[in-house]
Amino acid sequence: MHIAILSDIHDNLWNLAAAISCVQGADALLCCGDLCSPFVIDELAKFPKEIHIVFGNNDADLYRITSKASRLPHVHVHGELFQNVFDEKRFGMNHFDYIAKPMSKSGDYDVVCFGHNHEFEISRAAGCLRINPGPVMGAKFSSGKWEDTAASFVMYDTATDAAEKFVIDPATKLARPANGDISLDRQQSAGR
Repeated sequence: MHIAILSDIHDNLWNLAAAISCVQGADALLCCGDLCSPFVIDELAKFPKEIHIVFGNNDADLYRITSKASRLPHVHVHGELFQNVFDEKRFGMNHFDYIAKPMSKSGDYDVVCFGHNHEFEISRAAGCLRINPGPVMGAKFSSGKWEDTAASFVMYDTATDAAEKFVIDPATKLARPANGDISLDRQQSAGR
C-alpha cells in the first residue's frame, strides 16, 4: 500500500496541485495540518481516495474546514490526532513535532507522521518510523524569519517500509523524487 504524506500547505494551492497530481496512484493521503483556509479542502479533494487530516496551529477556520470536508465522503477530519492501521502498519499522526516524537517512542505505532516545524525528517525511534514530509508551502522559519526551502512531501510504501521524499520545482510546479536526498531505505542499506 502506498501512502502519500504532506503537511504545512499554508494556502499554497500551486504547490499543493503539483503534489496532488503526483500522488494520484497512492492508496491514501495523510495531511499533517496547517491547511490554513477552507478552500484548501477543494484542492486536497482532487485526490480520489481516502484523505485523513489533522488540524495544525494555523488552521484558523475549523468550522468551515470541517463543514467542507463533511460534504466529501472521502475526506476525513480527525481533530488533533489520527490513528489507523494501513496494511498491518499502525499509524499515528499529529501536527506537532513535540507531541509526535514522544508518540513514536510509545510502542503504540509503526509510523508516526507530523509537521509544524517545516523541517523534512525521516528517522527511526524505538522501532517506529517518524516522517515529517516537510512543508508543501516551501518555506521554514527556524531562524524566526522566512527562509525558502524545498517544497516537499513523502510517499511511504507499507510493503517495503520505505519512505521517499518528493520535491516540487518552484519554476515548473512539477513534483519529482528528490534525487540526491537520502531516503530511509538508502540510509539503512548504507549502514547509517
